[in-house]
Amino acid sequence: MLKKKVLIIYASSGAGHYVAAQAAYDYLKDCRQELDISIVDILERTNKIFRIFYIHGYSFLVNHATIFWHFLFWITYLKLVHKLTRPILRLVNWLNARDFVTFLCKENPDFIISTHFFPSEISAGLKKKGKINSKIVTVITDFGVHPFWVSDGIDTYIVASKFTENKLIQEGIAQDRIKILGVPIHKKFFKSENRDIVYKRLGLGENEFTVLIVTGSFGIGPIEKIVDLLYKDTKLVVVCARNKKLYTRLERKNYDNVYVYGFVNNIDELMTVSDIIITKPGGISIAEVLAKGLVPIFISPIPGQETENLKAMQNYGIGIYPRRIKDIKDIVLDYKTHPQKLDIVKENIKKLKETFLPEDLCNVIC
Repeated sequence: MLKKKVLIIYASSGAGHYVAAQAAYDYLKDCRQELDISIVDILERTNKIFRIFYIHGYSFLVNHATIFWHFLFWITYLKLVHKLTRPILRLVNWLNARDFVTFLCKENPDFIISTHFFPSEISAGLKKKGKINSKIVTVITDFGVHPFWVSDGIDTYIVASKFTENKLIQEGIAQDRIKILGVPIHKKFFKSENRDIVYKRLGLGENEFTVLIVTGSFGIGPIEKIVDLLYKDTKLVVVCARNKKLYTRLERKNYDNVYVYGFVNNIDELMTVSDIIITKPGGISIAEVLAKGLVPIFISPIPGQETENLKAMQNYGIGIYPRRIKDIKDIVLDYKTHPQKLDIVKENIKKLKETFLPEDLCNVIC
């Protein structure tokens, strides 16, 4: 008997899409060993110029031209503009992804799991044309839903929350095609560990109220200002990621009770020993924070998808978004002196986390 073929496809234009794809791959490998599973980056099968523009263009816009990015996100959200621009963008995508189209037609897998709207759109288009007969599952990696995520021909949408489901329904998707399973993330974030043991293992001194500061793989945002605001009042764990200049500056300051890291692979452990996290509201970041039951303070949201994530969290009573950086100190100290306020947020997180059933992704393949 032939194994069912499952193709998991992402686009390397943002780390989150890969993280979700890899997590989905790991879940299926563990629980459905009878499947033939492969993972593919769609951009590796597009022409070089398009690939460079897609990856670096997005990075440039969200980091250096946020106002323009916000405009693009908003304008393509409008139904009239969306109807006019979508066919043009679809044509551009198809022309530049011909190698991927050929590959997908040749593979014609039983199931396609996509963690980015680009491969979802291409796959759905091929299915409508009768070029493939795959069942298409789209995993939405944010809590909001841009219309680009919606394409005719997609069989199932996997979403992070009821908030996300409602957004899809507003886009005309039938409720029975939506499954609330949470964003796929690494299993280690669901692992329960003893805080005292992890504290000692990391060499962080005495176990006390701790704030984790991390803003993604590039270490961007007002991290240094936040450290200067808080270091006298609480223990800080700061992840600079790939921002070597920031790491060097903070190391030279040599503040007491401030532990500075570069790029780390154990962010789950750092979350375990923390009471609060100060972070950007990316979809994957939020999913990881919620899985760890950690109270968030959000900073520096990317206009568009991350501001939509903020709306979702505010809808569930999770996290604070200070309008001014200097307000962070008051928020942190208020949590520190009133732990019952932390408990209220943690209870809200627990209620939302109960809908996270990422292992049920295995049951979608049938």
